[in-house]
Amino acid sequence: MTATVTTTASAAVNPVLRVSPAAPADAAAYFRASLVFHADVSDVATALAADGDPGFVVLDSRSTAAWDQGYVPGAVHLPTGLIPEQAEHLLDKSVPVVTYCWGPGCNGATRAALALAELGFRVKEMLGGFEYWVREGFAFETWEGRERRVADALTAPADAGDCGC
Repeated sequence: MTATVTTTASAAVNPVLRVSPAAPADAAAYFRASLVFHADVSDVATALAADGDPGFVVLDSRSTAAWDQGYVPGAVHLPTGLIPEQAEHLLDKSVPVVTYCWGPGCNGATRAALALAELGFRVKEMLGGFEYWVREGFAFETWEGRERRVADALTAPADAGDCGC
């Protein structure tokens, strides 16, 4: 006895390919632009840990209450709402600024970056914000001193210094 296999055309559209991927040149331009505007916490931490001047300043755009819960060592604290009146007194326009807020669920760093760019600062946003800084196991400061939590295995490699990307 021979089995017969029947196939029927599926009416369902692949949700990933419902909209075709961009042409390679367009994709390259988009991803290049993304890197112009963003830095990740691992790259920021690596640059800050290296000897010498990293070539940028880190800006925490959260409230004072949030800052008191912890912040990236060496960061400048300037809540987004105060940027228009205080940024030019606290920051040097010749030094790029990397903004961060709470995390990927918050667009405060984006609003801070926009406010700084409108004032003439060169700026990038740190993807992941303070949440991923802590989740990846980097040291942070509070009014009580420096702290570090064990890296979350879902955000950082368990047995390596970096993810290799």
